Amino acid sequence: MAIKLWGLFGFLAGLLCFMCSCSSSSVRANSGVKSPGYQTITAEAAYKMMKESNDYILLDVRTEHEFKEKHIDGAILMPFYDVKNRAEAELTDKNAKILIYCRGGAMSAGAAKTLVDKGYTQVISFGGIQTWPYETVSGN
Repeated sequence: MAIKLWGLFGFLAGLLCFMCSCSSSSVRANSGVKSPGYQTITAEAAYKMMKESNDYILLDVRTEHEFKEKHIDGAILMPFYDVKNRAEAELTDKNAKILIYCRGGAMSAGAAKTLVDKGYTQVISFGGIQTWPYETVSGN
C-alpha cells in the first residue's frame, strides 16, 4: 500500500512540475509586453509614442460625461459599451495603431480585447486617465 501511495505521489509531483513549467513559459512570453493579442504600456510610454508620431488613433472608452470633464487632447470618444458595435464602422483601418485609455485601466483592457477579437492588429492599452500625468483638456 505504501509503495502505491509513493508511486501516486511521484506521478502527481511530476505532473505538477510539467504543468508549472508549461504555464511559466507562456507567462514569460507575455509578461509586461503583450496581453492576449494587444500590448499594454505605461502612460509615459504612450506619451512618448504620441510625441514621436501622429500615426495613431487615440481612443477614450469612458462615458461622454467623463470625456467632457477631462480627456487627452485629440482623443476620440467611443464608450466601452459601444466599442463592439461601432468599431468597424468608425475605425475602418484594422492595421492602424490604436492607443486606448479609460478611467482606471480595466475598460481599456476590455476594449483592447474586443478590438483584437474583431481583427485589429496594433492595439495598445495604456491604462487610465487617473494615472495620466500630462496635459488634458475639457469639453468636446
